[in-house]
Amino acid sequence: MYQTDPPRSPKDVLPTMYDLPSEDPDEPGLPDQFHLLQPRLLDETFRPPNYPSDEIFVASDLNLYYDPRYPLWYKRPDWFAVLGVSRLYEQRDLRLSYVVWQEGVHPFIVVELLSPGTEKEDLGQTLRDIKQPPGKWEVYEQILRVPYYVVFDRYKYKLRVFKLDGGRYAEIALSESRFWIPELELGLGVWQGRYQDVEQPWLRWYDGTLNWVLTSTEQESQRAEYESQRAEQERQRAELERQRVERLIAQLRSLGVEPDID
Repeated sequence: MYQTDPPRSPKDVLPTMYDLPSEDPDEPGLPDQFHLLQPRLLDETFRPPNYPSDEIFVASDLNLYYDPRYPLWYKRPDWFAVLGVSRLYEQRDLRLSYVVWQEGVHPFIVVELLSPGTEKEDLGQTLRDIKQPPGKWEVYEQILRVPYYVVFDRYKYKLRVFKLDGGRYAEIALSESRFWIPELELGLGVWQGRYQDVEQPWLRWYDGTLNWVLTSTEQESQRAEYESQRAEQERQRAELERQRVERLIAQLRSLGVEPDID
């Protein structure tokens, strides 16, 4: 490929999202249920109050193409979020992949769900074969410079958070299984509860009042409970009013006065 003078934009000369989809028939295996449900819960509860919903893109198990020098190299985070970009590709299409030289914005946070087969790579403990693409840790830390990298052990339910500090990831010492991210005005923590009819610890977002951000199903359930409580309060109020009127009628009749109840 010959370069022009002046050089053309990478957006013009390098592969686009349509050329770099996530589907790869040569890559066997599908995510297990936890890898399907946990990212969905992160999606449902990720609502940073300082960003409009149409300027937030979240994805799971989607190819993330990160290096314009090697446009076919990608990583596939279990979950990641990008801030300040349209939810849709060029304001119109659902994304087939996330191509950083097309989008112009890097992920703000990446979450990897630890499992025995990926633990060493997720934690940057593997030696790189110079003939192979870099590992996840190197890509997130040194190439994409993702500000926050989160690792969640799905078996021990342990949360580990790494923050970019001076060009390297530094692990944050957590006194409890929660971590507040001021740039998002949200925190990430381990919640013990029932999601999709499964009771176990889950990773989810919480707000500035330390309350867990509700899913749409939880919001609907909360609204229904509120309406039920309001209806019960109204029923009780009407019953008290009926009893008050009956007492008043009885008092009037005891005085020889027949009330006009019409």
